[in-house]
Amino acid sequence: MAGKKYKEALKKIDREKRYTLEEAVKLVVDNKVAKFDETIEIAVRLGVDPRQADQNVRGTIVLPHGTGSTARVLVVAKGEKEREAREAGADFVGGEEIIKKIQEENWLDFDRVIATPDMMGQVGRIGKILGPRGLMPNPKVGTVTFDVAKAVAEIKAGKVDYRVDKAGVVHARVGKTSFGDQKLLDNVRALLGAIVRSKPASAKGNYVRSLALSSTMGPGVRIDTGQAAAKALAAAA
Repeated sequence: MAGKKYKEALKKIDREKRYTLEEAVKLVVDNKVAKFDETIEIAVRLGVDPRQADQNVRGTIVLPHGTGSTARVLVVAKGEKEREAREAGADFVGGEEIIKKIQEENWLDFDRVIATPDMMGQVGRIGKILGPRGLMPNPKVGTVTFDVAKAVAEIKAGKVDYRVDKAGVVHARVGKTSFGDQKLLDNVRALLGAIVRSKPASAKGNYVRSLALSSTMGPGVRIDTGQAAAKALAAAA
């Protein structure tokens, strides 16, 4: 049944056309395939060489309307910071014992990891487990900090990490089909604005090469990059 719905949705999309962001959002929402509340994702292909350290685009942003999903947050801390993390709403909190649990049981029932700087030596022992899954805490995105309460609150509010992959593409969640057009537009423009402002000084030529929006089960919709990037920057100004 899903295959049939997908084919029907695909017929409504011109694969050669570059839609405006407004048109793309409407097409993705109107052509949802699944019965559940699908996640909306954006793929942004950038004109950078990720192999160069100074072109490894990365950052974070709290989306205006969140992602529609509540992340399960693990905080690795000790003492007073453990109490602060629990009070802030962290799902899991611990020190050496939780690191041991991940090491020995391959326990990974969490979506984000925050660690205090004094615990990073121990967290490094599970780097080979967390790293490939994109879970390793990093000071550049605010997940290595003593202000654990703020970090937990931001993630729970819909903070999104974005990072260019080896192919030069940024993939990120921007909401759910149930958000409706306007909230999704707000989120996409906020994310695009952050990515455009993250342009490395060493990146030459066309920075935003292509854009596509899709739902979990639906077909992708290509977007006019110039129009979308300009509006995103204007909205963020």
